[in-house]
Amino acid sequence: MSLPAMQITPSVLNANFAELGAEIARIPSADMVHVDVMDGHFVPNLTIGLPVVESIRKATDKLLDIHLMIEDPDRWAPDYAAAGADSVTFHVEAARAPIRLARELRKLGARASMALKPATPIDGFADMLTEVDMVLLMTVEPGFGGQSFLDLVLPKIRRTRELVRRTGAQILVQVDGGVSVDTIGRAAEAGADVFVAGSAVYRADDPDAMVNELRDAAVKGCQH
Repeated sequence: MSLPAMQITPSVLNANFAELGAEIARIPSADMVHVDVMDGHFVPNLTIGLPVVESIRKATDKLLDIHLMIEDPDRWAPDYAAAGADSVTFHVEAARAPIRLARELRKLGARASMALKPATPIDGFADMLTEVDMVLLMTVEPGFGGQSFLDLVLPKIRRTRELVRRTGAQILVQVDGGVSVDTIGRAAEAGADVFVAGSAVYRADDPDAMVNELRDAAVKGCQH
C-alpha cells in the first residue's frame, strides 16, 4: 500500500469509545488510525487494551497504528502485533530489550516503532534506528489528550531527521501531541512526516475534512 509523503494518523483517544467503528468510518482520508493504549502506570491515564484493539481490527480495514504507553512492553507489544496491528510503538523508557522487541514485532509482520518522551534525547538511540520503521517523538507529556504542542521538541525532531538521513534507510518520523493546523507546519518543517492528531480531528465539525486540511498544512510546512 503506497502512502503519501505526509501521513495523518488520527487518534481515537478523543473519539466516542462507545462507537469506535463508526468513529473510524468518519475519517476515510486518514492514512492510519492511531490507538493509544495506556495502563495507568507508565502514564497516569487508563484507556483501552488488547480486547478493544482486537475489536477495532475486526471493524476496519484501515492500517492500525498502536501506541503503547505501558510498562513491560517487552511482554505485551507482540500480542498487539499478533492481533493484527500494522504498526506497534513502544516507549524506549519502558522497554528492557528494545532491539530484541523491535525484531520480534517485525518478525510478526508489524512495523516496529520506538517512542520517546519530550525530555528523552534521541542520540542515545541513534545506533538502533535501523532496527525500527518509525520513531515517535512525543510533543506533549504522554498520558492525556488536548495538551498544547511543545515547541521545545522541534530541535529533537530536526536531530532525529538528521540521524535518520545518515542511515540511508526509510524510517518515518512521527509526532504526537498538540498537533493542529496551527502547529503541524512547524513539525513538518523540522522533519516530521507522520502526524498524530486527536482533538483537532474529532472536535472538528467534519473530521475527514480536517484530516485533509492537516495534510495540506504539513505539505506547506515542509516546503518552507
